[in-house]
Amino acid sequence: MPSEPTEVQVRPGAEADLGALTDIYNHYVRETPITFDTDVFLPEERRPWLLSHPEDGPHRLMVAQERDSGRILGYATSSPFRPKPAYTTSVEVSVYCAPDAGGRGIGTLLYKALFEALEGEDLHRAYAGIAQPNDASARLHERFGFRHVGTYREVGRKFGRYWDVAWYERPLGPQ
Repeated sequence: MPSEPTEVQVRPGAEADLGALTDIYNHYVRETPITFDTDVFLPEERRPWLLSHPEDGPHRLMVAQERDSGRILGYATSSPFRPKPAYTTSVEVSVYCAPDAGGRGIGTLLYKALFEALEGEDLHRAYAGIAQPNDASARLHERFGFRHVGTYREVGRKFGRYWDVAWYERPLGPQ
C-alpha cells in the first residue's frame, strides 16, 4: 500500500463537510454508474446520510482533506448492510474520491483509517458492491483483504443500459 501523502489528513467527517461531500457524490450520480442514484442531491437532502455516520460506533464517515487548502479529496463510509436486526454485525463500505484525486492513494488512506476506526466494534463482515466494470475499485478492495463472492447480473439500469454489480466481502473483528 502507498505511504500516506504528507499533504493529506484523514479524519472523521463533520457537518461542515456536507457541501463538499455532496459535490463529490453528485459527480458520480451524474457521470458514472458507480452509484445507482440517478438524481443529484442538494446538501440539505444529504444531511440525514451524514448524521447517520457518527464519530463512534459501526457506521463511520472518514474524510480525506488536503492540509494546505482544506479541500476535501474523498470519503469512505461504513453503513448498515441491511435493515433487519440479524445483519447488525455486517456493514457495507464504500469510497468516493474527487474526480481529479484518483491515483494518489486517497482511497487507500481512507480505507486504512476506516478499518482502523472499526477495530473493536462488534462487527463480523464488511461488504462492498462494485458496479462493473471497475478494475481500480476491485484492486483496492482486494488489497484490503476483500474477496469476490458473487455478481448480480444486470441488477441496475442507468444511462439507458443495465449494469452488473460484483459483491466482495472481508472478515472483521476476531475470527
